Amino acid sequence: MTDDFEVLSQNIEKVIPENGLKKKLETAKNEKRQLIIKLGADPSAPDIHFGHLVVLKKLKEFQELGHKVIFIIGDFTGMIGDPTGKNETRKRLDKETVKKNADTYAKQVFKILDKEKTQIRFNSEWFEKISIYDFLALSSKYTVARMLERNDFQKRYSGNKPISILEFLYPLVQGYDSVEIKADIELGGTDQEFNLLVGRTLQERYEQEPQIAMVMPIIEGLDGKQKMSKSLGNYIGLNDEPNDMFGKIMSIPDEILPKYIKLLSFRSPDEKDKILSQLKEGVINPRDIKMDFGEEMVSFLYNEELGKSAKSNFITQFVKKDIPNDIRTTLIDSGKAIDIIQSLDNTLSKGEIKRLIKQNAVKFNNEIIKDGFDNISENGILKIGKRKIFKLKIK
Repeated sequence: MTDDFEVLSQNIEKVIPENGLKKKLETAKNEKRQLIIKLGADPSAPDIHFGHLVVLKKLKEFQELGHKVIFIIGDFTGMIGDPTGKNETRKRLDKETVKKNADTYAKQVFKILDKEKTQIRFNSEWFEKISIYDFLALSSKYTVARMLERNDFQKRYSGNKPISILEFLYPLVQGYDSVEIKADIELGGTDQEFNLLVGRTLQERYEQEPQIAMVMPIIEGLDGKQKMSKSLGNYIGLNDEPNDMFGKIMSIPDEILPKYIKLLSFRSPDEKDKILSQLKEGVINPRDIKMDFGEEMVSFLYNEELGKSAKSNFITQFVKKDIPNDIRTTLIDSGKAIDIIQSLDNTLSKGEIKRLIKQNAVKFNNEIIKDGFDNISENGILKIGKRKIFKLKIK
């Protein structure tokens, strides 16, 4: 148990109560049972990113030590919308969008977790069956005063900004998930601490032993300032193509690279300490660390061959300044640059393409495209931003 505690207590922001993890592990050992470990995520966007990976790695550690991991996809809570960190009422998602995003979540988590040892639950399972009387009973388990202790609600209330009753219900609904599965431990980022504590309170009110709240650190996104977020566009997605993922990793700001290595690398603690020491002493180029880290992460999330290939392609493309040999030729009709770019990469909106063109980030045969309505009518190499290259051939 001591060894288990040492493994599980690494890279944690805090545990509530402070000695709770050790006690839970002791109880599980004495009772010869698995602990029920909970992580909940609302499918507000289709991608799980490296920010989620911090918590998923900890779940994997629990799993490898024999405990039961339950990943709750908040398809019901997702339609309410988590008010955490919001200074205004957020737009509700429709049921179809939430379901579509939820389907992708279930697939992505198995890049990290053992599918055979992971239980996926959707909280609509219980909330679509609960009666209005039971829901009113749930609403009576928490007070408005306690809810207003939450920082974001407090700021909005004092600033005379509206808070909907629906938003007050969100922490209760999320917390009730812990009651439903009888969670022993729930994991979440520092921004989720209030919600984790609501789960503890509700379990007590429903005469269950309260869960341990394991608060995990949050990593900043590629801007180096704000937390990694799909909505901010500063994220590295678990479903990013290998070359894109590697390229994004290479753009991690040097000042937050140690945090990425510490929290996300799967290397041993001793290896990570050595890397962090080298970075601190300035005896190694951060670019070399990013390359090794990029290869490691692509290899883990895809396979070793793609990890090596992504690294080789990056070196060829950006270090040697050459065009990779393995770029596929794409047949296109001649036409306006903006239309061709959108047909090649449908993840880019016309507004985003115009912004890239304005920033001189789009080139055809090494010539900057200055106007999206310029025609592309010959064979050549199209570069979009730093990482996307297309070899074009006119039909």
